[in-house]
Amino acid sequence: MSATLRAWLVPARPDRPAEITDRTERRALWIELLVVFAVTLGLSALQSLLSLLDALMRPEPLADQAVAINVPRAGLGLLDLAQQLTGVVRLVAWGALGVYLLWRGGIALARVGLDRSQPLRDALGGVGLAALIGVPGLGLYLTAHALGLSLTVQPSTLDEAWWRAPVLVLAAFGNSFAEEILMIAYLLTRLRQLGWSENRALWASSVLRGAYHLYQGFGGFVGNVAMGLVYGRVWQRTGRVWPLVVGHALIDVVAFVGYAALRGKVSWLP
Repeated sequence: MSATLRAWLVPARPDRPAEITDRTERRALWIELLVVFAVTLGLSALQSLLSLLDALMRPEPLADQAVAINVPRAGLGLLDLAQQLTGVVRLVAWGALGVYLLWRGGIALARVGLDRSQPLRDALGGVGLAALIGVPGLGLYLTAHALGLSLTVQPSTLDEAWWRAPVLVLAAFGNSFAEEILMIAYLLTRLRQLGWSENRALWASSVLRGAYHLYQGFGGFVGNVAMGLVYGRVWQRTGRVWPLVVGHALIDVVAFVGYAALRGKVSWLP
């Protein structure tokens, strides 16, 4: 194994926050984690699992079933726009909750990579992560769909409207901000405070990330676990979360906007 590969597989020795040893404080931290994820992505994971079980119990193969991500929410155009923006606000609020709890708990935001000290480096890192995950991710989805292991995922079924593309871009940012803040900056920091090892925490975060994508099928689960492992390790080694947000947002923008533009126009897209 090369020294470079070994350096990425083996976690660095991060500037860990002090481990909490007081039993009352540890209990409070576990309660905080349970509450946060019970109202955000943890609940989404349970709903996603139930959705997959429902799909498996249907007579149709998974590949013959479809699941849409960004769907119309109202009959009137402007009301639909308002509903879509409300969904974006909810996602950003989820991420903001994680940021607030870290800050309120005495964790400097720069310590988890939420400062604005390296905008160009963060942006370029995000572009690199988008390419690293996005292209293989599309290949994995197409392969899993061909093997009957994934549903047909429709990133957007929104009707054509002047606001469709901007809303899909905002939705991509909302998804990326909520997921990377909660699953990486917040959860991994809290698990460090509870004394978890870097690898154990990384796997826990990645499996949870995969779990709330189970509604897409087994391909979505595997692909997002892999994404979580890569993104989580990058954060553990660099301490920067903005590249993860940028990279995730770019992947979703291409998926959401690209699908809306290509739907029904290319033969290789399910």
